[in-house]
Amino acid sequence: MDRSRRNFCLGAGAATIGAATVAAMPAAAAPGAVPLRRDGDPAHRWAMVVDVGKCVGCQACTVACIMENDVPENSFRTIVSTYEVTEQGKAGSYMLPRLCNHCEEPPCIPVCPTGATFQRRDGIVVVDNTVCVGCAYCVQACPYDARFINHETQTADKCTFCVHRVEAGLLPACVETCVGGARIFGDLNDPDSAVSTLVRDENPKVLKPEQGTRPRVFYLGLDPRFQGKVDGTPTLWRPSGETHAKKEHA
Repeated sequence: MDRSRRNFCLGAGAATIGAATVAAMPAAAAPGAVPLRRDGDPAHRWAMVVDVGKCVGCQACTVACIMENDVPENSFRTIVSTYEVTEQGKAGSYMLPRLCNHCEEPPCIPVCPTGATFQRRDGIVVVDNTVCVGCAYCVQACPYDARFINHETQTADKCTFCVHRVEAGLLPACVETCVGGARIFGDLNDPDSAVSTLVRDENPKVLKPEQGTRPRVFYLGLDPRFQGKVDGTPTLWRPSGETHAKKEHA
């Protein structure tokens, strides 16, 4: 059993098994109002650590997420952006796994006019698509390009840390399938969890720290040149035959 699975299972014993869907809010929130946290166990604060050095860009995480969450074609809840870099005359690739950062101060919440986007008491940011009107304000507010409008439901969509799996005591699909063990998931409120240990001892970085969102997705071995990067070229075969743009040079 790998480190992420072992530590997560130890910390998730108190998690309550629940459905993947989120109940609708009893009343719409006023525009600009930040609703109180609800749902989830406040004893937990879920987070992810991504070891960039272990990512091989295989996109197994992306495919697993698509299958687990029924993500529509040409949309992604998580993806590995690939950058073409040149150093000392030699060309290479840099892999940057990306997903919703489940920020402590999420900018997507106060702009939602209906309260469809909210943060659970365990820190997971979710979208209630029975309330979302598809205005895309949250998509524009996210500094990490981690949201999109689902063209099938016409509502906002994003990574949820596979909340339905977490509530069942399982790891997110992307963590479960990462062949390099680059993604580690766990509870920051558990000082003995792998994520707590790594955050405490390894001084990981976050994307766009200047935004003040206090992300709960941390990166080990993140090249400072890519700390502000949120775009890139997905190296994923698409059945639609869509032509990819050229890789970005750093």
